[in-house]
Amino acid sequence: MRPYIIIAEDEDALSTLLHYNLEKEGYETAMAADGDEALVMIKERQPDLLVCDWMMPKVSGIEVCRRLRSAAPTRNLPIVMLTARSEESDRIRGLDTGADDYVVKPFSMVEFMARIRAVLRRIRPGLSEDRVEFGEISVDRLSHRVQRGGRDIHLGPTEYKLLDHFMQYPKRVFSREQLLDAVWGNDVYVEARTVDVHIGRLRKALNRDDEFDPIRTVRSAGYSLDIQG
Repeated sequence: MRPYIIIAEDEDALSTLLHYNLEKEGYETAMAADGDEALVMIKERQPDLLVCDWMMPKVSGIEVCRRLRSAAPTRNLPIVMLTARSEESDRIRGLDTGADDYVVKPFSMVEFMARIRAVLRRIRPGLSEDRVEFGEISVDRLSHRVQRGGRDIHLGPTEYKLLDHFMQYPKRVFSREQLLDAVWGNDVYVEARTVDVHIGRLRKALNRDDEFDPIRTVRSAGYSLDIQG
């Protein structure tokens, strides 16, 4: 899955430019024209990173940042703040409010892309790497090649997406509903039990008779990727 980034920027030309360059780099993006729209979009589908302008209509970028940091589901959401304010006091205020990085307009697109990669690498390393490993399992995102203990694992598209999501957050427990949103998307109706079917297929592909099962079932909670001997 491509990392999902929301661009909250009221300047249409800049928003379009950011959208184009981020998509070109392989990110999935959505655009919000003001802070209020950005908050609604984040509630509907939480992104992997938010690019947020300081001065926006309805709700400012600083207020968006403050609200996200005060809510448990978005407390650790990576945020890159964009602003024309270049004073040191403004940068400090932006960072103290919860921004992970601060980019002053006008800026170089090359530098901006490097900052996006750096924030993702620092906060969510699994999203910025072409190859991810956990225990004996490795996923090469460029070739969509999956291996366990050096042997190739052949997965269907949905099983691959499930595993890739688990690899981004090893040991974290996901409910069926959370997996449905992450893998199928919240605009597609799929029954929760469908997750169980694909988890079963993923297990069958990953495991041999003499190997432990890295997909852990947590009763009344969901599933997680874990290492258990």
